[in-house]
Amino acid sequence: MAGFESAINRLGDLVWNFGIPVGDASIPLVVLALIGAGGFLTIRLGFIQLRRFGHGVAVATGRYDDPNDTGDVSHFQALTTALSATVGIGNIAGVALAIHWGGPGALFWMWLTAAVGMATKFSEVTLAQHYRSIHKDAGEVVGTVSGGPMYYIEMGLGPKWKWMAIFFAGALGFTAFLTGNAIQANTVSDTMNTAFGIPQWITGLLTVSIVGAVVLGGIGRIGRITGILAPFMAAVYVLGALIIIIMNLGAVGPAFSAIFTEAFNPTAGIAGTGVGAILTTMMYGCQRGLFSNEAGQGSAPIAHAAAKTEEPVSEGVVALLEPFIDTIVIVTMTALVIIITGVYDERIPTEITLGEGDVIWVSGDQETGYTGVQDPGEIMIQEGQYVEGASTFVGWHEVKVDKLYTDEEMTRGFTGSVFPGAGEAVGEDGITSTSLWGMAVESGAPLTMQAFKKGLSPLGDWGHYVVILSVFLFGISTAISWSYYGDRCANYLFGTGAIFPYKMMYIAMHFVGANVSLSLAWTMGDIALGIVILPNLLALILLSGKIKELTDDYFKRKPWMDR
Repeated sequence: MAGFESAINRLGDLVWNFGIPVGDASIPLVVLALIGAGGFLTIRLGFIQLRRFGHGVAVATGRYDDPNDTGDVSHFQALTTALSATVGIGNIAGVALAIHWGGPGALFWMWLTAAVGMATKFSEVTLAQHYRSIHKDAGEVVGTVSGGPMYYIEMGLGPKWKWMAIFFAGALGFTAFLTGNAIQANTVSDTMNTAFGIPQWITGLLTVSIVGAVVLGGIGRIGRITGILAPFMAAVYVLGALIIIIMNLGAVGPAFSAIFTEAFNPTAGIAGTGVGAILTTMMYGCQRGLFSNEAGQGSAPIAHAAAKTEEPVSEGVVALLEPFIDTIVIVTMTALVIIITGVYDERIPTEITLGEGDVIWVSGDQETGYTGVQDPGEIMIQEGQYVEGASTFVGWHEVKVDKLYTDEEMTRGFTGSVFPGAGEAVGEDGITSTSLWGMAVESGAPLTMQAFKKGLSPLGDWGHYVVILSVFLFGISTAISWSYYGDRCANYLFGTGAIFPYKMMYIAMHFVGANVSLSLAWTMGDIALGIVILPNLLALILLSGKIKELTDDYFKRKPWMDR
């Protein structure tokens, strides 16, 4: 298993670090593609995210809806289905991971991906609507329309590009298993384990039952459920964050100052310091920004293609709202809570489970940055301290745990050896333990839980429950929405007969995801993300003329005036 994880980590580094060399580091190709494509579309469409924002709000709220239009769901249901996939774990765990690795400055790069991503999201959804496929004889469970990048690649660029459409559909179907499914299940189960000690497999059984019941009902049921869940869960989470921000208004200004300063300052997060810290901050900000708002990924267009409309641009303007709601508003609130409370570099008493969870073996230090290493065989400890000359340490969330104890109160320093391969520690007295205790940093959803708990502490010891509830609802709703993306890919590749088997595999993968390590799940998801965006962004650039043609014609005709 260790060898597999090492191979996955190397592949993840290749996908997200390959790029243009700058000194001892590099600007990742994926980051350049995301920002470059979004910037190009922003300019080509005349900053449409600013000029047509208000029109998007009007369409999304149902002002111009016609129930007789072709499609499976309303504009609002398409928006909430897509938002359920985007407003989720990325807003809770993703931004926490970005700050953990890239420091407060990572938020700046998340904003940048969102700002240009609004034009990207508009473009891909407009094309998805224009080139969607209508199935007149299909039922609700199957869906009456199919759309997304695979359709506009093949139909917009022509048959000679079908290979790229097939590649995209296969890659996104795989991404759905991981980013939209396994990571959601993993974060929910990890959070419930951290908060209540509930075994991850029990949480997995609960969430897979809920997800399975909705997924098997098709896009109609998905749209109805997400139309309720998305607004409710967002309201609960935003309210909790707003209370913390209002109670700490004096710290908001310094927090924004830290964000802008450290975006270009070589002091990344607690796990990402060292050479190339600016690029580390940029990479993690863009990476987590993409995971959060999905602009350019090509997933949301699949949901929006199902919207009831005869005007592709009308759905495009609805879609451009998503990165704003998701990243500019909700992610910013999460980041402010984490930065204001200062928990991102705080160490707290933690049970270090040696054979599973978030433990990792690391080398390096906080000045040069930490690097994960393969099983070192044995790590010797004397009275809680690593023996002199040791080069490999026990890490928690990729950060060295400085001292290890045998008791929860951390009064007795451990003496003996940690055996990573066996996932156990053997003391000098011969007693074998599967866990030790130490002061460690948190990351992901547990970090956000800690921030809410600390931020709301003047009102009582309940703040972390806001995050727990949000993680549970976000994780379920995101997995539900992503199931539809995956089954549209299966339908494109293999026909309607593949939809049910795909759904069953998706449900099974949800349970598997709940029981793998957090770092492995995120790394595999990031690999899939980095690969799948490239064919979609290329198609958007090549079809930008068509996007502009559709946009100019729509706003010249003003068809909404007839509604």
